Amino acid sequence: MFRQRTIKQIVKTTGVGLHSGRRVELTLRPAAPDTGIVFHRVDLKEVVDFPVSADMVKDTRMASVMQKDGARVSTVEHLMSALAGLGVDNLHVDLDAEEVPIMDGSAATFVYLLRSAGLEEQAAPKRFMRVKKTVEVREGEGDDAKWARLEPHDGFALSFLIDFRHPAIDSTANFAEIDFATHSYTKEIARARTFGFASEVEALRSMGLARGGSLDNAIVMDEFRVLNSDGLRYEDEFVKHKILDAIGDLYMIGKPLVAKYVACKSGHAINNKLIRELLVQEDAWEMVTYASQAAAPAAFQREWAFS
Repeated sequence: MFRQRTIKQIVKTTGVGLHSGRRVELTLRPAAPDTGIVFHRVDLKEVVDFPVSADMVKDTRMASVMQKDGARVSTVEHLMSALAGLGVDNLHVDLDAEEVPIMDGSAATFVYLLRSAGLEEQAAPKRFMRVKKTVEVREGEGDDAKWARLEPHDGFALSFLIDFRHPAIDSTANFAEIDFATHSYTKEIARARTFGFASEVEALRSMGLARGGSLDNAIVMDEFRVLNSDGLRYEDEFVKHKILDAIGDLYMIGKPLVAKYVACKSGHAINNKLIRELLVQEDAWEMVTYASQAAAPAAFQREWAFS
């Protein structure tokens, strides 16, 4: 039996919310089989629980944000990406503020935390959602079109095209394709940082966004170049961060996908719309389990998902 996974012990960290600018403590706790990923706002008078699901996402401005009973949990995508990347099915996530800390702007810190806690298998089969037919969502027309789709694929792969029309981004690769049958999440995706433009900072902060952003937790660009003194971590870091985000957004469906994701200029809103559309089309997917890890597609046998 290919088994579900959680962490072995409690692990904690503190950081700053990218958009709120507030200090926040994050605690990760083991969870029983079939619990899924559940966020908890422990700072409120009555704790509010946020079981991860596609329809729990209510706000997608610059981040994936869950809302329930007047409470919010914001910027979940980087942690969710790490959980997907390390194959964690069940976990309790305690927060003493409304936003997951941004850390260094990538998923690398969360990968480190999860590995520090240790991963263990559980006495329950791991359930996957296998895509049986292509599902696609689109916004806009012509050169302004943005879209994403999920296609049948015996494994998990993603390809992404970006088009920001900015010199610093255009000088790097605008397209990347990752197939986890041959690529490593931790080595090739997890360290890719979020990015933004110095010219937009004031406008974002007036909207209550990016108040905790800095060169320590994002790639920042002026009109022509990257301002970070250490440059880029990958030659194609911009598009790889979009893939990192997409992995986290897709995992909001609550199960690992056996599929290929293909996108052009997509973001949190379209990604969430895509998994909602998949759920609506019940003939487009099926839930599957595997008799053993060796019986699963090669993508789920590699280091990215099970190290």
